[in-house]
Amino acid sequence: MNKIKVGVLGATGAVGQRFVQMLEGHPWFEITALFASERSAGKRYVDACRWNLRGDMPAAVRTLIVQECEPGADCQVVFSALPSETAGEIEEDFAAAGYAVCSNARNHRYDADVPLLIPEVNPEHLALVDLQKRNRGWSGYITTNPNCSTTHLVSALHPLHVRFGVKKVFVVTMQAISGAGYPGVSSMDILDNVVPYISGEEEKMEQKEPQKLLGVFDGSGIQYADFVVSAHCNRVPTRNGHLEAISIEFEAQPTQEQILQAWREYHPLAQQLKLPSAPQPAILYDERQDRPQPRLDRMAGSVPGMATVIGRLRPDPLLHFKFVVLGHNTIRGAAGGSLLNAELLVAQGYLGQDHALLAKSATFA
Repeated sequence: MNKIKVGVLGATGAVGQRFVQMLEGHPWFEITALFASERSAGKRYVDACRWNLRGDMPAAVRTLIVQECEPGADCQVVFSALPSETAGEIEEDFAAAGYAVCSNARNHRYDADVPLLIPEVNPEHLALVDLQKRNRGWSGYITTNPNCSTTHLVSALHPLHVRFGVKKVFVVTMQAISGAGYPGVSSMDILDNVVPYISGEEEKMEQKEPQKLLGVFDGSGIQYADFVVSAHCNRVPTRNGHLEAISIEFEAQPTQEQILQAWREYHPLAQQLKLPSAPQPAILYDERQDRPQPRLDRMAGSVPGMATVIGRLRPDPLLHFKFVVLGHNTIRGAAGGSLLNAELLVAQGYLGQDHALLAKSATFA
């Protein structure tokens, strides 16, 4: 299979570096373009980027010249790790110029014609791409992935919502400092402390993202799911991995064993297609009474950092059941979510039928 040429917008930042790391040796994609601010443009990536991830900067990108964030580069897909202050217009320019934009930024997540995707949860929402291209007159398009804390909340809810109907959700997040980007939260603010506020997080979890992700595409748009979320979002002194304590009330109350069965039997489309970044299985349930824990379990699963880890399922005296969910915020909750979205685009033919057929033959060879 001839690899698909891809670029990374905001390649020198924390999430941009994670894109670069995860794309190294990818079976379908190769990086041919890196984009960053005017300050970095014209420099070799190794000179423009202070590499902050474990391990060395991939050799294949070290000497690539960083470009300004403008269309014209030789690639078909761009992964956007841009900050929200600049992402919106730049992503639109690339989509209008014919690129497939897989964005981690929040700017277009709530646009009526832009898919907000978790491939295991709502792959049918890709149908919005055709609507978006017609509405906007673009030859390219934008897809987005949700907020890092929403990603693992909804991943845990989806198999339960399908079977039993989610009615109310109460969630308390304990979010790692890497979620604030690099250099993140000052050590004087976070050491020996918990910060009970993260700007914009609770609004995303309560009012926007879960309901769109679990909504139904009706041919002309998304009919949002009808359930209530109450969220408390906290920054805690762990480096990576968001832990969430979740309580749920259902439309049709299941037994504890039925909930466990729903998670165990969960085998959605991304796993059926054997997408390269899709963990097998998507959900891991840990029977130990004190797990999952961020330091011990954030890299669990067949694709490290991409699975949703659940534990401590038990009855809830206020709602029906409660449990704990863990997910890696900069892998699955950021760059890895966009990467899996791009793999779904390939497999579903949105990057051309030739690529779709080659991807299928490579996956099932």
